[in-house]
Amino acid sequence: MTASSPLPDRARGASLCLLPVYPLLAIAGAWSHRQIYSLLALALLATVLLLPHLLARRGIAWLTWCAVLVGLLLLWKSGFAGLLLEAVPVLINALLASWFGRTLATPEPLVERFIIAIEGAERLQQPGVKAYARQVTWFWALLLGAQALLLMVLLLCADHSGLLQRFGMVSPLPVPERWAAIWLHMGSYIMLGVAFLLEYLFRRWRLRHLKHPGLHDMLLRLALHWPQLVRGERVAR
Repeated sequence: MTASSPLPDRARGASLCLLPVYPLLAIAGAWSHRQIYSLLALALLATVLLLPHLLARRGIAWLTWCAVLVGLLLLWKSGFAGLLLEAVPVLINALLASWFGRTLATPEPLVERFIIAIEGAERLQQPGVKAYARQVTWFWALLLGAQALLLMVLLLCADHSGLLQRFGMVSPLPVPERWAAIWLHMGSYIMLGVAFLLEYLFRRWRLRHLKHPGLHDMLLRLALHWPQLVRGERVAR
């Protein structure tokens, strides 16, 4: 075992400890209208994203992290930290929807890549798996796209803090500010987690003629190969 091998595990462990704090800070910023909470939430998110490279002591990662913090301070002084924080869930869902959707135009939709990373390429040759992989890719592309649109509506139409009200326009669909904040920063992520769990249970029933890895094992393998999947690399098993 090399000296650097514990780094991914350390990064994952630290990320799991830090991530639950993000929605709490985000909601505190939305409810209190104090941008310090929004600033801390954005700084925490940037730290989690860069954490593996920071722990590996890569100079470019530390320079990027410092530059992000300086940029956030400038946003805070100009009063836009809260607006950027509110846009984060919209961007995350839109980018994920685009990621899933783009692969549908290729011979290998994204869920096929996940299957190869988790269970090996031979899994796709088993009855029903290849067709189901494309169907689930469609499911996630549509779900994430719909959620991105919903979050954009909440961002535009929330009472008091919505973009339409900020620019002096009347919202055609007023949404209570607190409910909008809860769904933007917590509910949307919980919904994706619930959808993931329900799809896993449905898959075990739909493909019940096949043996399936346990949920913990599946998540562990997915996390292990996530960097290659994000870069669009095919993970060989």
